[in-house]
Formats: sequence, C-alpha cells, structure tokens
Amino acid sequence: MFRNTLLLLCSITLLNCAETSEFLKQAGASVTGAPLSEEQMSTALQQALSIATANSSEKLSKKNGYYKDELFKITFPNEARKVENTLRSLGMNTLVDKTILSLNQAAEAAANQAKPIFLNAIRQMTFKDVRTIVLGSENAATRYFKEKTLSQLKHSFSPIIKNKLDAVNANQYWKTVMSSYNKIPTVEPVQTNLTAYVTEKAIDGLFLSLAQEEKKIRENPTLRTTEALKQVFAYADANKN
Repeated sequence: MFRNTLLLLCSITLLNCAETSEFLKQAGASVTGAPLSEEQMSTALQQALSIATANSSEKLSKKNGYYKDELFKITFPNEARKVENTLRSLGMNTLVDKTILSLNQAAEAAANQAKPIFLNAIRQMTFKDVRTIVLGSENAATRYFKEKTLSQLKHSFSPIIKNKLDAVNANQYWKTVMSSYNKIPTVEPVQTNLTAYVTEKAIDGLFLSLAQEEKKIRENPTLRTTEALKQVFAYADANKN
C-alpha cells in the first residue's frame, strides 16, 4: 500500500521516479541484504528528527537556556543598542542587566511550546520530504521545519512571551530604560515592540539550535542510533556532491 501510494505521488508531483527507485535500492541495501521499505526509512528519519527537535526546545527552555549561552542570548534590539551603551556610560548597568535577563526569561518560557508543533510537522512528512532532507544540504531538515512551522511558532510564542515579559517586569524595565534614555537632551527617542522582538529572537535561536542538532546527526555516525538510520545516511554520505 505504501509503495503504491508513493508511485502515485511520483506521477502526480512529477518526482523523478527513476531517481527515487535508485534511492530506495541503495539506501535500503543493508549489511544483511534485507532492504528497507519506504516506511522504515521514513520512520527512522522521523525518529531522529523527533529527538533533535526535542533536544533543541528542551535545551533552550531550561533556566538560562538563552541567557547563559552567548550564541542564543537575546540582547537589546539594534535600534536600541545605543540606549544600552548610553545608559551603561551613565552608571545604569543594573537596570540594563535586569532588562536583558527578563528578555531571555520570556524566551525560555516559550521555547518548550515548539515540541508539539515540530512533532506535527514530522508526522506530516511525505516520502518526498524524507528524500529531500536526506539528500539535501546540511540544514535541509531545519529549512523544512522553518517552512512548515514558522507561522505556528509565532502564534504560539507571542502570547506566552507577552505574559512572561509582564510577569518578570520586563515591560516595566523597558519603559524605565526608554524613559531614562529619552530624557537625555539631544537624543532621538526610541520605541520598540518588545513582544514582537523577543518572539522573533526566541524563534531564531530555536532554529539555530535545531541546525546544530541536525549537523550532529549528519556528521557523527555514532548518533545514528538505529540500523535503518545508519543505512539512510550512509547512502546520503556516499552521494554528497
């Protein structure tokens, strides 16, 4: 049934069925000589991606998951960076540091919401998606998730981040920071949508973390924890440009 469905999908989508057949033949040729089915290969990749996405969201949702990692840490928006520099020069380091911490705490509160959204995208994968990811670039899976989940992530993250920003007094800190800055003579007043900014940076960090997890799977054979996954990526390794 699954093979018939795949062939029908090939004819409808104009997928190169000859290439697909070769992909199945080579990826499915195990050491024991027992070939993998399309379903087995899809399941193997989906399991690996389930682990990768869970690792990403759990890592960032932990306390200081964003804040203590310079790669993910959310700082002042570019248009407000001069605000930070000016206030620090005036001895307001504590206020600025509290503001930055609160931005990251809001992102951490939302990060765990990504897991069910990613899992839903994984369940919707077609075999064409699997083939594209396996034979694609080093971030092919990350690009797939970004295409399929970005709007849902924004919708899910935004209210959580807004509530968390309120709960940790981020908006109050931000208001105080901007008020202090805007009172300085000759400066141009700065206004930033804090919820939208933190939501965007939180999601950017999530996809960056996911790209790191994907790279590990592609580059480290020891992380291919099932025979099926080893065979799928062995074929990918052998067919890299």
